[in-house]
Amino acid sequence: MSEDARTLARLRWRSRRGMRELDALLTRYLDQCWHAAAIDERASFERLLACEDTVLWPWLSGREQSEDASLNALVQRIRSLPVRP
Repeated sequence: MSEDARTLARLRWRSRRGMRELDALLTRYLDQCWHAAAIDERASFERLLACEDTVLWPWLSGREQSEDASLNALVQRIRSLPVRP
């Protein structure tokens, strides 16, 4: 298994949350954006995964915003991703 495949598997595991809605949003980002993401966006995603579900859900549901501009931009990107069957 390549280093990139191991990293993606680790991130996929960390994207499994206590809420199915969060799982769907975070894994959608991994599937649609991770490979093409810039290094700084990838770092922001890892910081996002370090947040508690009680913080993430209000951000990803659009009820609150992060004070961190890079996290807020990433959350907006994740929220705008199309749902694919």
